[in-house]
Amino acid sequence: MAHSSLTALFCACVALPAWAVDVGVVGLFPGKAVLVIDGGAPRTVPVGANASGVRLLAVDQESATVEIGGKRQRLAIGQHAHSGGDGGNAQSTSLTADGRGHFITTGTVNGATIRFMVDTGATSIALGASDARRANVSTANARPVMVQTANGVTQAWLVTLSTVRVGDVTLNEVEGIVHQHDMPIALLGMSFLNRMEMKRDGQTMTLRKRY
Repeated sequence: MAHSSLTALFCACVALPAWAVDVGVVGLFPGKAVLVIDGGAPRTVPVGANASGVRLLAVDQESATVEIGGKRQRLAIGQHAHSGGDGGNAQSTSLTADGRGHFITTGTVNGATIRFMVDTGATSIALGASDARRANVSTANARPVMVQTANGVTQAWLVTLSTVRVGDVTLNEVEGIVHQHDMPIALLGMSFLNRMEMKRDGQTMTLRKRY
């Protein structure tokens, strides 16, 4: 009972009951990973060890599998995860800015892996032609539109993406734009971001699903 009371007091003090622990992966090595926990200094954690409520379960060349709040999560370098205190109803994820200040992450569209860059200036999620093909996004009956790009005005198609996932956040029926040419990276635009609570703290941006 005393332990439960102390835990409740701690959560109330930080005012983040749903995000009690935040963990990010910043490095991967054989048998260990470099983790940033609750915004602290990077810590090298071996597989099987527990650090500040985060247990490292496994490491491979591309990701680390951690357990927080009784939940297993697989994280690539640069990805974050949170423990949940709300019965799992809230979905959230955190992104870390790269050296140029861009927030880049790996997500999925219709189950296909897509590399995204957060772009608040884009009205919709924007996919290049090859990304759209891999995600089985058809433009056969889509409405054609003209869009402004760095190379000028070009043809694109307005589509509805069945599912878009970034970290622990999954949205259904999201407006997207498919360009006629390939793009170096897909844009995570406002059709996704408008349905988020967005909080930025230094180099970290937290997205929490609103609806």
